[in-house]
Amino acid sequence: MTQKDFSLYNHFDRQFSERADAELLCTDQGRSYRYADIERASARLAVFFSELGVAPGERISVQVGKSPQALALYLACLRAGFVFHPLNPDYLPAELAFFLGDAEPAALICDPANEGALQTLAQAAACRHLFTLDSDGTGSLMDAAVSANDDFDSVPMGPDDLGALLYSSGTTGQPKGIMLSHRNLLSNTEALVAAWEFTNRDRLLHALPMFHVHGLFVATGCVLSSGASMRWLPAFKMPEVLRFLPECSVMMGVPTYYTRLLAAAEFDAVTCRNARLFVSGSAPLLQETFAAFEARTGHRILERYGMTETNMNTSNPLHGVRKPGTVGLPLPGVAVRVTDDSGTELAAGEVGNLQVRGPNVFVGYWRVPEKTAEDIGPDGYFDTGDKACIDEDGYVAIVGRAKDMVISGGLNVYPREIEMFIDDLPGVLESAVIGVPHPDFGEGVVAVIVREPGAQVAEGDIVGAAKSDLANFKVPKRVVFIDKLPRNTMAKVQKNMLRESYGDLFS
Repeated sequence: MTQKDFSLYNHFDRQFSERADAELLCTDQGRSYRYADIERASARLAVFFSELGVAPGERISVQVGKSPQALALYLACLRAGFVFHPLNPDYLPAELAFFLGDAEPAALICDPANEGALQTLAQAAACRHLFTLDSDGTGSLMDAAVSANDDFDSVPMGPDDLGALLYSSGTTGQPKGIMLSHRNLLSNTEALVAAWEFTNRDRLLHALPMFHVHGLFVATGCVLSSGASMRWLPAFKMPEVLRFLPECSVMMGVPTYYTRLLAAAEFDAVTCRNARLFVSGSAPLLQETFAAFEARTGHRILERYGMTETNMNTSNPLHGVRKPGTVGLPLPGVAVRVTDDSGTELAAGEVGNLQVRGPNVFVGYWRVPEKTAEDIGPDGYFDTGDKACIDEDGYVAIVGRAKDMVISGGLNVYPREIEMFIDDLPGVLESAVIGVPHPDFGEGVVAVIVREPGAQVAEGDIVGAAKSDLANFKVPKRVVFIDKLPRNTMAKVQKNMLRESYGDLFS
């Protein structure tokens, strides 16, 4: 890759060339894929879409299960200059309508079971092509591309050319497209490989989803950049994890993964005999989990901090002190600061607004320049919306979220979206959605509801309606009915009071 070419794929290409016959991944069913196998599959897909008339810069929306073929599709987008737009497989058609309408993809790839339901949405979004891809790697996409040429010259990318478009809702309920450039993704991959010392001798236990920054850019990026290999699991299921963890040197996961491992009596230091690194992210790791994991295995979990808009910002050190309750030090090239509401930088130990700057920070919100200008200051610092403090050693501790987000099982849940849905249900006057501590998911989604006078709506009615229209991770795990929501003098709902009142709901 030349200095002027920021293509993330071309950064990976050295490994595809030098380690062509080495194993890249092996599935839970024992099917092995070499680097050369995935390279050729991605080339065929890049050729296929290019010959269909999809041009660099156009979006390809992808709502499929995790498979080696889905990985090849992601790489095809990178090497052809298409913008990869991953969507949570749990999203239902009612949720997808906005994403497709806003992204206006040239092509939509979906699970075969959803093809009929998504045809109308694709047409409404002026999507020219609709293909299917099953979690077993079959579907109309692979059938159509099977005869395509498996030789493709990757398209050079500039620093601000988009590599991916991911959506993250806000507290106002309107989702925003987050534009991640090739430079954003490349700089972060290089920083993480260096910080965590990935090499081609590593083997990663990959049980994370591929529609999310953690599994897509962090885990997969570290492997492809270093020439390492993966045990490729479709999901985090305890029997498979316990079976394959002993062969792996690295595991990445959300805190829920680690609490579930600790709940398994057979999990011990022997299970981790070949491991050198356990990484946790996407949600806060409890200090109790950190301590219990070290006591059981001898390993200190490395916690890091990132978000969709920036990928990774900080990490506890591979060598040196890993402070429980902190997310570590800024990664190379990343600057962090804590300010008050006026923008004045605060002293060590003071809690304020966490801001970050670096080549990892996204180029802006898709078609919302005014929001970009609001969140990224003229000096390049991005306001994360998190409350944090930085200690005298430079370690960052996240102490809260200014933005009203819940992180359940490592997935972002935006209360306003759920509140708007619940408020439209019969018998509901108003609602407030909060996250409270949950022993398995980190935070559990709780809906606090005020009924309309005389209404008999019950918890089952709310949960049932949510299951029919919302992705499962957004569905409230509990529903509480009260006479009125607590408000301050400005009529703002005091969610902190609700969190205090129902903080032990899952204890």
